[in-house]
Amino acid sequence: MSLDPVTQSPQTASAHLVPPFEMTRAAARFIRMMLLADGDATSGFRLVLSPGGCSGLSADMSVCREPRTGDAVVERDGVRLFLPAESRLLLAGVTIDFSDSLAQTGLVFRDPRNTGTCSSHASPIVTLG
Repeated sequence: MSLDPVTQSPQTASAHLVPPFEMTRAAARFIRMMLLADGDATSGFRLVLSPGGCSGLSADMSVCREPRTGDAVVERDGVRLFLPAESRLLLAGVTIDFSDSLAQTGLVFRDPRNTGTCSSHASPIVTLG
């Protein structure tokens, strides 16, 4: 496994293969809390996206101690994300946000390309009970 020349973090896929996406402070804070609760200093947040859901995306996520083969390690706002190839493609232009309302609590994806029928164009991927 090689080191990213900018972050000096392990990477299994070139960081330049990650299309631009945004992450709000609220989403970064939520992910940091997940990493503190379930991980250690070297853990990352693995985000596996697939087509579907109200925003056009659905996701499976987990806290992992190391990336899997083929995952890119991306650092944003102090959190390490482990992103498989399909997730990297689907994240292009997307904003990862966090919502805490009566209707939903969890991460949401805001994709400006989505023309679905959902009024918020966002889909929760974690529901906190």
